Amino acid sequence: MALMQDLDFGTAFPAGEATVTLTIDGRRLSVPPGTSVMAAAAMIDRAVPKLCATDSLAAFGSCRLCLVEIEGRRGTPASCTTPVDAGMVVHTRTPRLQKLRRGVMELTISDHPLDCLTCSANGDCELQTQAGAVGLRDVRYGPDGASHRAAPTDASNPYFTFESSKCIVCSRCVRACAEVQGTFALTILGRGFDSKVSPGGADFLSSECVSCGACVQACPTATLNEKTVIATGTPERTVVTTCAYCGVGCGFKAELAGDAVLRMVPDKGARANDGHSCVKGRFAYGYATHKDRMLKPMIRKRIEDPWREVSWDEAIGYAASELRRIQSEHGRNAVGAISSSRCTNEEVFLVQKLVRAGFGNNNVDTCARVCHAPTGFGLSRAYGTSAGTQDFKSVDKADVVMVIGANPTDAHPVFAARLKRRLRAGARLIVIDPRRIDLVRSPHVAADQHLALRPGTNVAVLTAMAHVIVTEGLVDEAFVAERCDAGNFESWARFVAEDRHAPEAVAEATGVDPAEVRKAARLYATGGNGAIYYGLGVTEHAQGSTAVMAIANLAMATGNIGRDGVGVNPLRGQNNVQGSCDMGSFPHEFSGYRHVTDDAARETFERMWGVALSSEPGLRIPNMMDEAIEGAFKGLYLQGEDIAQSDPDTKHITAGLKAMECVIVQDLFLNESARYAHVFLPGSSFLEKDGTFTNAERRISRVRKAIEPLAGKADWETTIALAQAMGVSMPYAHPSAIMDEIAATTPTFRGVSYARLDALGSIQWPCNDAAPAGTPIMHVDRFVRGKGQFMLTEYVPTEERVGPRFPLLLTTGRTLSQYNVGAQTRRTANVAWHAEDVVEIHPFDADERGIVDGDLVAVQSRTGEIALPARVSERVQPGVVYTTFHHPITGANVVTTDNSDWATNCPEYKVTAVQVRRTNALSAWQQQDRDEAIRLRRIEGAHVDAAE
Repeated sequence: MALMQDLDFGTAFPAGEATVTLTIDGRRLSVPPGTSVMAAAAMIDRAVPKLCATDSLAAFGSCRLCLVEIEGRRGTPASCTTPVDAGMVVHTRTPRLQKLRRGVMELTISDHPLDCLTCSANGDCELQTQAGAVGLRDVRYGPDGASHRAAPTDASNPYFTFESSKCIVCSRCVRACAEVQGTFALTILGRGFDSKVSPGGADFLSSECVSCGACVQACPTATLNEKTVIATGTPERTVVTTCAYCGVGCGFKAELAGDAVLRMVPDKGARANDGHSCVKGRFAYGYATHKDRMLKPMIRKRIEDPWREVSWDEAIGYAASELRRIQSEHGRNAVGAISSSRCTNEEVFLVQKLVRAGFGNNNVDTCARVCHAPTGFGLSRAYGTSAGTQDFKSVDKADVVMVIGANPTDAHPVFAARLKRRLRAGARLIVIDPRRIDLVRSPHVAADQHLALRPGTNVAVLTAMAHVIVTEGLVDEAFVAERCDAGNFESWARFVAEDRHAPEAVAEATGVDPAEVRKAARLYATGGNGAIYYGLGVTEHAQGSTAVMAIANLAMATGNIGRDGVGVNPLRGQNNVQGSCDMGSFPHEFSGYRHVTDDAARETFERMWGVALSSEPGLRIPNMMDEAIEGAFKGLYLQGEDIAQSDPDTKHITAGLKAMECVIVQDLFLNESARYAHVFLPGSSFLEKDGTFTNAERRISRVRKAIEPLAGKADWETTIALAQAMGVSMPYAHPSAIMDEIAATTPTFRGVSYARLDALGSIQWPCNDAAPAGTPIMHVDRFVRGKGQFMLTEYVPTEERVGPRFPLLLTTGRTLSQYNVGAQTRRTANVAWHAEDVVEIHPFDADERGIVDGDLVAVQSRTGEIALPARVSERVQPGVVYTTFHHPITGANVVTTDNSDWATNCPEYKVTAVQVRRTNALSAWQQQDRDEAIRLRRIEGAHVDAAE
């Protein structure tokens, strides 16, 4: 596809009917009230020249290039700031206007370097384009006098430069940082001729800039430009695809020259992100072609042996023969598979099909269970469906937002930018989190309440809020009477009204001021549209499922469900966590969340696949490891998942992997799990395949191949090859055929096809005959299950307790620049912002232990010990420490326990009792890990050299 250029109307189009009729250059048209003259003119292809205007920002009116004449009005008003009026007659092309515009442009160009032919934005520069549009052919002002042509260039940011000599001070970058991103990192310093754009008086890298790319996108010149474009040239073609990082699911235009991706431009038409992006999606795609990529299949008999490069056929044949041998010797249940939430819907569907139809069991699990299985379990119990209720833009109509156990600015930054816009417009905010996340207080945003609860006490706080709502008469009785089971509600109301659930009664356990709990409950119940957004800080607990149910209870009790601006909204961590769950990657469920014991569901797949399927639920990941250590589970197919780094209790995971006879790893890199593998199958990045992802708002979006698979196969093709070698028929010529099978077997996807996705752009399931265009808001008139069910949420303290030996609670999270286990982002320039994981510790706890900022400290739990630098910070409360897990050398999961959610086995990552002390060396585990990592890097380097 050729390079795609978005149409820019200059100002945004307001919603509403086209009721205002006017005439522009002799043509009559009707537009909605509030439309600018500039946007109206663009509608009829009479684009008015502009520099400071762009339709992603509010009108500014500073460049004076968009002047128009309006009959009956004096002067030449700016078309971007002038709204249409009924009967208005506008002229955009008069000789007077042309002369004025040329004069404005001439003044602008007179202080601009005239190096267009060698400029990195040549052919992709709005200043250049508009100079041609106004007919400027000569600049009368000479080079003498003051100018900015010698102004310096700031190249500190690893991804883009700020070439201030080319800045026209249009303020688009400053406004984008404020209006779109909400960081307010850029400003205009000085006045008049001395005006200049500045990142707060610092360089870009050391400033508050979060490198979202909004400023680069807004810049009309080469002032802000990607270093890849500067080095290589302007792109030639565009492929529209979907980001492979977090669960926001941003749409992007991959812009390429030949097979080289030069930049990822956020797609203005993508409804998940509306043309915005974050540092990961916008810039951190270089891992796809990193030198560490493993591009040849490899096998070895024992994990102590060196790898041997082989052909695809030999590797697939060996893997299939080993799995068949294991099943022959140890039974059909001795093998299984784990799929990844980073893979497409089609790929994870194939993996569970391979397990069920090929292995003859249900031993399939996914990293989605490790993070958000409580969401599926809890919401299905209360509402009848296993997903969030809203689309992202619903937050634009929220009056009160509750964020619990989530850190959107770091983990879901594009949604966070939208949320911050709503908060700046007046919405109220409640944050429930042990740590002071950025949303508690940041530029122009502050939480009304921050309930800094003790890790592990979510259920106690949520039930205490329900106590306040019930006992103070704040229940939406009309909603409950119409939409919920009456008897069930009465039981729940009596339960939460008990004195033991009062904020005062649970204060000692939660560590939260009862008055603050009461304020938060009243605000949520009475503040208008109330929306709840939650993350892994809710689900990754021993009571994760109970906490999700408690959230669902609050929404029903206050009537905050089934319309814009409300709802229960899980913020999924990885790009396809929702899709992985939807596709039947759990050992007890087929696609569409139908239990394997459901005869009708099982018969649907048996007819489609032509084989008998097991009705016995299979093994989850921890069960697989248990069985492996005991000698009963012998073979594992790992598609794109690194359980040796990402799963809890690392020693238990690695012991299980070591005990197996055949571990097959399919991945981009030799990851931590590959140390224990016998077969390595090269993976493919999102740029190398076709398929779909489903984001946190149930939005199914297309992934389109931009470059050919570097290793020769896309991931879906690799799984098909393994399946066919196992005797499983998978005659798919393209992922679209896999989606057709998904639609034929999964009721919520019944109306989904690639043709419909291409026509609509994206679809939110359920999509069927009743909702052919999808379902943005769930439970509008009734719950999927019929009447909503209130669930009793008894608070049960976690088994993980502090004591004299382990007096602190460790909780974990993510940071903006890195992603999950870091396999992708660590192989990009994002390491400039987060080169290593650190442990945050409160000054009181640090002082007690003689720890100062930067000290290497040992973090010890009942399961293990690691060492990492300390960061003394008041973002955590006394008694709590916090770290991320993006770098394998950190080994955060060496210290996490095997405690898990009572219903789903979702690990309790967020609560680990630890002791922290100063040390001068890495732990024994980390030293061994580092030595092994060095050895693997040598292997990777040798294979890269051989490939070159």
